[in-house]
Parts: sequence; structure tokens; C-alpha cells
Amino acid sequence: MQISRRNAIVMGTLVGASSLPALAGAARAAAATATGTEADASPRLVERLADWRFHLGHANSIEKDFGFGRNQRTYAKAGVTAEASAPDFNDSGWAPVMVPHDWAVALPFAKPTTAPKKGDEDASAAHGFKAIGRDFPENSVGWYRTPIKITAADRDRLLWIEFDGVFRDCTVFVNGYVAGRNESGYAPFSVPIGDFLDYDGGPNVIAVRVDASLGEGWFYEGAGIYRHVDLVRADKVHVPQWGSVVRATPDAQGASADVVLELRNERKEPAEVVVRQQILGPDGKIAATLPEARVTVPAGETVESKAQTRISAPQLWSVETPHLYRLRSELIVEGRLADRYETSFGIRTIRFDGRRGFLLNERPVKLLGTCNHQDHAGVGTGIPDALHAWRIDQLQEMGSNAWRSAHNPPSTVLLDLCDAKGMMMIVEARRNSSDPAAMDELSRILRRDRNHPSIISWSLGNEEPQQGTARGARVTQVMQDLVRDLDPTRPTTFAFDNSWEIGVAKVVDVVGYNYRTDQIPDFKAKHPNVPVYGSETGSTVSTRGAYANDAAKHVVRAYDTEHPWWASTAEEWWTIAASREDIAGGFIWTGFDYRGEPTPYPEWPSISSYFGVLDTCGYPKDNFYYYRAWWRPDQPMVHLLPHWTWPGREGQPVEVWVHGNCAEVELLLNGRSLGCKEMPRNRHLAWNVPYAPGKLEARGYNGGKRAAIDVRETVGKPATIELTCDRRMPEATGRDVVMIRAEVLDAKGRPVPDAANLIRFTVEGDAKIIGVGNGDPTSLEADFASERHAFAGLAQAIVRIGRSAGAIRITAAADDLEGGLVQLRPRRLQLQR
Repeated sequence: MQISRRNAIVMGTLVGASSLPALAGAARAAAATATGTEADASPRLVERLADWRFHLGHANSIEKDFGFGRNQRTYAKAGVTAEASAPDFNDSGWAPVMVPHDWAVALPFAKPTTAPKKGDEDASAAHGFKAIGRDFPENSVGWYRTPIKITAADRDRLLWIEFDGVFRDCTVFVNGYVAGRNESGYAPFSVPIGDFLDYDGGPNVIAVRVDASLGEGWFYEGAGIYRHVDLVRADKVHVPQWGSVVRATPDAQGASADVVLELRNERKEPAEVVVRQQILGPDGKIAATLPEARVTVPAGETVESKAQTRISAPQLWSVETPHLYRLRSELIVEGRLADRYETSFGIRTIRFDGRRGFLLNERPVKLLGTCNHQDHAGVGTGIPDALHAWRIDQLQEMGSNAWRSAHNPPSTVLLDLCDAKGMMMIVEARRNSSDPAAMDELSRILRRDRNHPSIISWSLGNEEPQQGTARGARVTQVMQDLVRDLDPTRPTTFAFDNSWEIGVAKVVDVVGYNYRTDQIPDFKAKHPNVPVYGSETGSTVSTRGAYANDAAKHVVRAYDTEHPWWASTAEEWWTIAASREDIAGGFIWTGFDYRGEPTPYPEWPSISSYFGVLDTCGYPKDNFYYYRAWWRPDQPMVHLLPHWTWPGREGQPVEVWVHGNCAEVELLLNGRSLGCKEMPRNRHLAWNVPYAPGKLEARGYNGGKRAAIDVRETVGKPATIELTCDRRMPEATGRDVVMIRAEVLDAKGRPVPDAANLIRFTVEGDAKIIGVGNGDPTSLEADFASERHAFAGLAQAIVRIGRSAGAIRITAAADDLEGGLVQLRPRRLQLQR
């Protein structure tokens, strides 16, 4: 396959050399040689561009947009663009920010002053009522600047910048020159910069103008450079971006590995290249050596080098044991090492079967999935690596083993973490279209992501108006043809809300049902060999900690009863999916509450959805424990709801539920048994209990022996704040973050379920608060702040750790409460360049 120079330089971030998060464990080693941390360091150098300066521009004012578009000359002459793109522009007054960064999360909320026009009912609400978009030109353009250090040695190298995601339409400048553009808010891209650099000691500055006036989704999308950026230096003979593919297949004798490596020659004469490759096992030792190859690469061209090898006694990638291998590829030119490139991969098989569901390594595995957007309380879409890892951990604690990236491709770091943690992934294209731009975006996504063992399918669309039409089938067929060309090892899928038997459904490999789970059995009766799963399921809406509906206050009770007309309860869909082997599983809509698309209240002041089994902070709602019970049935548990503090309701009946997986559950009030009931499989138990202050207790029994217990007590007034954190020894890299949980307790140390105290966070030491939240879907408090009211007794702070290894003290205070304290001891580790 020949690749043009143009295609070779627009394809984006490298798979093998991309920076991996420190928390990715075994996956971290995949980038080690690419960053010069092992012996015989690679000539390839990857520098993470994390520190930038930022300032708002203006979509409608040339003066306020630093001269961008002045006299229509921005693109008239090379090097004559906007003032803010010039290397000598004074940006000292701009705010220092760290990428990933979302500027929209710090904007004020904007209450609509007029009723929306017909057809635009959700235009403002869809993005969480943030003051951004066409109606707010003063907030919809942002500028970023960062200097880069260039030496004379760089003259003989190729240099380019990789952007994993910028929202949205952006222009990249190098020393005032327009170096590249990208419109998509989700597809990765890269920009070659070597022609525009000063190699003689002058300043070199990268500037990026981002225009978020237009959105792509019907949910909160943020704004800015919200994913990682890398500066790459490489020899003129090198492995190009996403230039390796490893297809490892286990068999009875071990595993075969087919490798395709692209070689790019930017010299003006042909290059004779010796290709040496090894496969390193999960323990870092050599697992296989590929045959050495000698390849002639013509000037200005890209050629492929193909090789095969065998791996004995392979350790398979699975949900329980996510073993990772890495391919080390070295290019020798004229007796010297020209490039070393590493590719992380896993050895496993995947298969969707119409009768047996989903099979991983030929073992049926039910997909226990959640759909998720990329945003979190406090930071919006600019999620730090450690927070990505924390969010996966919360879902895995529930028992989830799969993630559908809705409705766009995920970040590279999220995929790296899913590989390392054993979380399966469905990657979804943002656009169901075959136009050249959409196909180019799809190509970049496929090339970037196809080595990730966590990915089990490519989703080509979601609830598209054309899904049941011949036109939709034609469009999707073109997309699928590209998938077959770039990655024939994975099936395609589509998330349908109708037309499961026509149109696009006749094209893709696996049919996804958005809701309507109760219709799947009839579909299977007619189409027993068509693989099917619930691409969106459940959609129970609830407010964490609330147990009575209050439409005036936009409060939804947290029992598994409330859902939109098109959806179902958790029990309704899961009892169907769990009972049928021929349903591969399903993906809850959603794992986390997300900003925008506020349902069931699509009006002010609801700013986020209520769908999540966890809130926007990642704090569990009660339905979390329903799934936890039946998705981890080997671990006995009971969960009791609601709380038991109801002053003024003495003697009145309270609806009491128990989620759990024990064979029998006994309910007791103040030591008196209210009866023992058998737990119906995949369901819950319920009692009506006249309220009396004291202690409500649920005891779970297996085989007559107590196996689990949960207690709710009538509590006193708020008295103290308890602070806890996810890790006490974070990494002193300047990029790691720690999740701080603040909980309001009474004098006896019991959670106060309705506490709403204003909690003020402070940090001593080399660290800073980068965001706060509380999970309240109607809260209009600032995310970028150091204080937050507790909601249902909880609040959260996200703290970024600095680069020093000194002790850090984090405190929380509130009026009339005893404060809380957490102390951290950061570890100093070697950071990627």
C-alpha cells in the first residue's frame, strides 16, 4: 500500500509512541523506549505539551480576537495572521492552564430569557445552559499559546504535533504561520511544523485558535484542547503515525502474530532499511523475535514491511487478566539506529454469535456495560488521566466490564487504561456519513485505535434518521468497507431505536437495541443467527439521595421506578438480558450523569441528565447497588434504601427496598424482625414500614448463615466533615490528581443524608484544587472554585499534585462543623518528556 505525503502527515497521534498514563500499570512500559527511558534510547523523542497560556477570543470581533481575520488577511500572506499567533506576542497576561483543558466549564450559566424557537427546544439545555455557542460569541473562541525549545540538531529531524482532541474548529499556528486546521471535535489529528521553525536561537511558539461556536452533539461537549498534545521528533526515515498493526491470534499451539509495519522515507534519496523486531511479554522479557527484513524505501514514499512469528504459551488478554504485550520495532539505516517504535497489543479472540452472545477467548462473557460521555464534575471534558482511571474503577466496582463511548470516539488515554484494566470498549464514530471529511475522521480513528485489545466493536452510528432507509444502508456500507480494509478483525455495530430488520441493520454485523429490550425476544425468534445486544438500556432517572418526586424542585426519587416513555427500569431490561444466552448483554444509559440533555426536566435550572447509576461526581445512586448485586453475584451483599431520618413522619409508612443477591433477606426495625423474604433472582425486595426513629437493618442469608448486612439509622444534626481520598501517595509529576470526598457526619460519625453545608477546601503544599462538585443536577455553583455546598451529604474536590515530593495537607471546613483533614505523601517518579 502506497501512502501519499499528504496522508502521511495528517493522520495524528502515534500508537506506539503515545504517552501512556502512569496509572496504566503494565501499559506504561509500551512508551518507555519512545521517551528515552531505556538503554539505547530511540532517536524518536516525544514531548508532552501540557503547559499553555489561554485567553478568550471573540467570534464576532476582530479586535477582541487578536486581529484574526483583520482586513481579510489572515490567510492572504504566509506568516501574516493574527497578533496572538506571532512568536513575540506578549501573553504574560494570559491565564496559565494545563492541558487537558475545557474552558466552557468555567463559564457562567445562562438562564434563557426567551422561549426557544420551534425546533430549538433543547438548544441551550442540551449543553447544560453554559454561556457558549452562537449566542455568546464573546465566550466561544479561545486562544492557546506555548513555547517550544528548538535546537540546531532539529534541522535534520522531522517535527510534528499530535492533537488527540480539540473542540472544536481549530487553526494551528507556528510562529505566525498557519500550519494546519481541523474541524472535528473528536478525531485526532497532527500538524507538521518543521518548515516554520526558527533553528537559529529565536523564539518558537505554537498558537491554537479554537472556535466552539458550533457543536456536534446534543450533550455537553466543552471547549478547548481537552485531550493530550505531543510534540514528536523523528528521523527522516521512521515509522509514521499509527504505522504498525499487530494481529495476534491464539491457537492450540500458542499464538501467531502477523505484523505490518509502515516505513516512511522523507529523504531525497532512497533509503536501505534493516527492520528488526521483537515481541516483549507482560513481564518485559522477549517472547518472540521476528525475522529481520531489508527494505528499500523510495524517496518521499511509504512502504509496508510484513512479518510473522509465533508466541509460545501466550498469556491471553481478558477482563480478569488484561495481559499486554508490546512490539518493539527498530529501523537501522547505514548501520545506525534511525527509529525505535513500540506498539502495545493483547492476544485474545472476540466473537459475537447469534445464539451464544459475546465470546471472549471462546468463552461466553455477558457484556455488563455502561454508555458514557466524556465529562466530570469540576473539570468538564478536560479529564486528567488519573480521573479517567478513577472513573473506570468506580464502574468495575459495580461489576461493569464494558464501556460504550457515546457518541464519539474516546481519548487515547482512556483506551490505554481500558487495555490495562480489562474494560472492554465499543468505539463509536461521531458521524454516520460517507462524505470525504467523515471518512477521513473514521480512518484516523481506526488507524489510531486498532491495536487496542479492549476494543470489541466499531459502532458506525446511533439513532440516525436514515437508519431504516436504503440511503442509510449505502452510507453505512461505505463506512463498513473502510473498517474491513483497515481492521477486518472486529465486527461493526449500530445503535438502533427502530428499524432493526431493514436498512442499516442489513449491513452491520451486530444489531444494537437502544431500549425496547422487551422486543428482542421476538426479533431473535425471527433472526436467531443475528447477534444482538442492548446498545442503550435502562435509563432509570433519579436524584442521588432523594426518595420522593418533587417536580417543582426537579427532584426524582432514587427507587428503580422512574424513566422516560421510551426506556425501562433496571430490573425490566436486565431480567430479560440475563435470562437469555442469545442476548450478548447491554449498556446502561448511563454509567455517570452527564452535563446537558437534562432529563426528565429539560428546562432551567436542571443542567445535567439524571440517567446515571453514578452522579456527575461518580458517587453511587441506589441503582448502582442493584447492578452490583447481580453483576458480581459471587460477592454477597445487601443494600438498604432509603435513609432512616424522617422527622415528623412518625407512624407513616415508608417504602423500604433491599437490593442484594443473598438467598434470603430479613428486615429488622430497632431489633424487631419485620419478616424474612426470599430474594427473587435479578430483582429486589420491598416492605412498607411505619416510620419509627432508630435502627433499620437488612440481613442477608445464604444457606441459613448470615452473609451480608446493611444498616440505616436515624441520625443527628451535622457535626463534622470526614475527608477521604482515593490515594495517599500520588505521583509528583505535576499532572497526577487525587479525588477528595467530603462527607458530612453527625456527632456519632454517621452520614447526614440531607446535609447541605457550604464546604470550603484549602490546600497546603505543592498542589491545587482544579475543580469541585456535588452531584446535584440543579446546582448552579461554579465548578472552578474552592468551595461547594454538600448535596445529600457529599461534595468532591479534585486536587492536582505538583512536582515536589513534600507533604500535602488538604482540609475542609464549614460553619459550625468540625473540619476534615487528609494528608498526602507524593512520590517522585521519572516523568515522560
